[in-house]
Amino acid sequence: MIRNIKVFISIAILAVTAGCSVKYSTTGASIDQDAKTVNVRFIENRAPINNPTLSQKLTQKLRDKVTSQTRLTQVNENEPRADYEFKATITGYSFSNAAVTNVDQAATSRLNVTVNVTFIKRVGDKKGFTQSFSRSAEFSASQLPSTVENGLLENNIIPGITDDIFNRAFANW
Repeated sequence: MIRNIKVFISIAILAVTAGCSVKYSTTGASIDQDAKTVNVRFIENRAPINNPTLSQKLTQKLRDKVTSQTRLTQVNENEPRADYEFKATITGYSFSNAAVTNVDQAATSRLNVTVNVTFIKRVGDKKGFTQSFSRSAEFSASQLPSTVENGLLENNIIPGITDDIFNRAFANW
């Protein structure tokens, strides 16, 4: 009798574990098995004030992140139906005061960038999204914005926005 119970429990455990599978990824990316291609379209800059190189840098950084951390292949801009597609527009680019001193002078300034992203999934659950992503970086108000702008973009804002977009699309964050 005890032997029959042990056999039954062993078979039950095997049946349960055989039906379960977990997909692990070193990047945390969750990609549908049928997905093979991605199209990260050129990110347009429609902000009233803008940096002329921001569109190109942001587009390239997102393309590089998606192709290096997933098995997806970037297709040409004119590809009609990639499995995943990113369409984005830079909608905000501004400088503002972040902190003031007791004599109404700015002590810290801030660069803010906002990107509106539409992510289209044509495979799997087909649940895409449209969402705005914003990042900012602060700098001393004694510095000219033109001297710190490119460093803030390349070291803080572009990597941060890229990570946010990637995580929302592939890690469901």
